[in-house]
Amino acid sequence: MTEGVVAQWLKNVGDKIEEGDILAEIETDKATMEFESFNEGTLLYIGLKEGVSAPVDSLLAIIGEKGENIDDLVANFDKATAPAPSEEKKSAPAVEEKSAPVATPAVAPVAQNVVAAQVVNTGRISASPLAKKIATDKGINLATVTGTGENGRIVKRDVEFFVPVTATSAPAAASIAVTEDESFEDINNSQMRKVIARRLAESKFSAPHYYLMLDINMDNAIASRKEINALPDTKVSFNDMVVKACAMALKKHPQVNSQWFEDKMRINHHVNIGVAVAVEDGLVVPVITGTNHKSMTQIGSEVRDMAGRAKGKKLTPAEMDGSTFTVSNLGMFGITEFTSIINQPNSAILSVGAIVQKPVVKNGEIVVGNEMKITLACDHRTVDGATGAAFLQTLKQFIENPVTMLA
Repeated sequence: MTEGVVAQWLKNVGDKIEEGDILAEIETDKATMEFESFNEGTLLYIGLKEGVSAPVDSLLAIIGEKGENIDDLVANFDKATAPAPSEEKKSAPAVEEKSAPVATPAVAPVAQNVVAAQVVNTGRISASPLAKKIATDKGINLATVTGTGENGRIVKRDVEFFVPVTATSAPAAASIAVTEDESFEDINNSQMRKVIARRLAESKFSAPHYYLMLDINMDNAIASRKEINALPDTKVSFNDMVVKACAMALKKHPQVNSQWFEDKMRINHHVNIGVAVAVEDGLVVPVITGTNHKSMTQIGSEVRDMAGRAKGKKLTPAEMDGSTFTVSNLGMFGITEFTSIINQPNSAILSVGAIVQKPVVKNGEIVVGNEMKITLACDHRTVDGATGAAFLQTLKQFIENPVTMLA
């Protein structure tokens, strides 16, 4: 993380702050995190407005004694003269300022951005952090925007397609002329989108990808899932079955459960499967730890819980770290076949398509079967073609015979 955005302030200037109070919500590259105060006193100064992007080490806030003059403290902060991390640690005990700056400073945001942030963030308008940021960048007053989200909440699309109402209506001919003009808009990349772009580019251009595809007969899986879900308080999806099958297949083919580093290759004996989840502004990968030791019901419960929190940016970094393999499923969108970019440093990622009915040969006759296509992307530095193919064969056996995963 090199920069972040204050999604929401939970305290105002003048508020009494206790140690452990949550000051603000900070939007990072993957999640919105609660920022806890480790000091007590009065909130004297807020350095970053909601929705304003700033580099790490920017001045976030100052906590001190009520009525204390902090003008010199604010004016003298300069990132260019700030000590290096190692020097900062040595000099910290010598600081005797009464006021406690929450973070060291950086270059101040552009003045017009600060003003815009003050206009749109009134504290009474319900809007997503991304909508607030886009509104700030485009100079839109959120008070004039109609929200289409839950309970009238203003979301990204409301700001992107917002058209201000003018005092006078233009002639019809002029309106037609305007619609015929070419137009475009620039939307600043969010922290999440920047990190996704960087990591995917690093993976695609550094890891020699190759792809293996296989058709899976899902007749038995469909029948087994129907019986399992008929049990009380039980809900299993096809994706849960795939994740469980992957975990068991990885134990039989540990080479696929490996990771590549510049000076070594790591063969993992534990299985932590990441499940790709689409969110409003990108993609996150919550991790199911110890996947091979969990039942399909347990896997399904964890995936649903983390997917729900991921869409609200409430996952912790720890819940998105430590995967050894990744599953990406676009079958629910009707996609029958696709390839994914490896989630480094992992060696492979499985792409799962939709289940479709098609003619198949069974016992020498052509019948209607339910088929699902899967694609395994492998890093050739760690997984050879024969190794990847053997893994897919084992995976196919588990999925086509779900009872073997219950033994």
